[in-house]
Amino acid sequence: MFTGIVEEIGTIDRMTTEQNVIKMTIACQTITEDMHIGDSISVNGACLTVTSFDSSSFDVNVIKGTEDKTYLSQLTKGNHVNLERAMHSQGRFGGHFVLGHVDEVGSIIKIRPSSNSNIVTVQCPASITDQMVQQGSITVDGTSLTIFRLDHGQFDIHLIPETKRSTVLGQKRVGDKVHLEADMLFKYVQKAISNDKSELTKEKLMQFGF
Repeated sequence: MFTGIVEEIGTIDRMTTEQNVIKMTIACQTITEDMHIGDSISVNGACLTVTSFDSSSFDVNVIKGTEDKTYLSQLTKGNHVNLERAMHSQGRFGGHFVLGHVDEVGSIIKIRPSSNSNIVTVQCPASITDQMVQQGSITVDGTSLTIFRLDHGQFDIHLIPETKRSTVLGQKRVGDKVHLEADMLFKYVQKAISNDKSELTKEKLMQFGF
């Protein structure tokens, strides 16, 4: 379980492939301080398992199933990635509940500067916008963000200066891909309602606390 609050930007130091498994070495500065083999790390929003580490880097494996659902196999040496350790049971909860299971890969189709942020439009399959609500939460490359405008197959997020500085989203350009994970709580509500063979309505969302 993660929060979508990026702890550090890491750098891809090495990528090799053996028997359809991608081994990725990620250089970093701080998150190895209390790291253990077997720990879960969110890498651009994808939950991966630490297989080895030292004081300045760690290794993870990207198996075929994860590769098919993400763009991780397209990363190369020198690329930057958002990193977050699994949520500590006694830590402060700052974002929203994030599983690290990528639902879809979206593409940035527009970036517009505003007075205090960049407005970024992401295009994605309608299957995931159907799991969103305006002013709700969305995880974009492992970053917890608010949906400011929602349409069929696309949505807008706002990147404030701190988000641009502390995540890889500030480095993204039009045409770049992003990992998307819809709000887990919304998924549970949607599942509960679908089991009742009824449609998802504003009134029912309000009954569930949205």
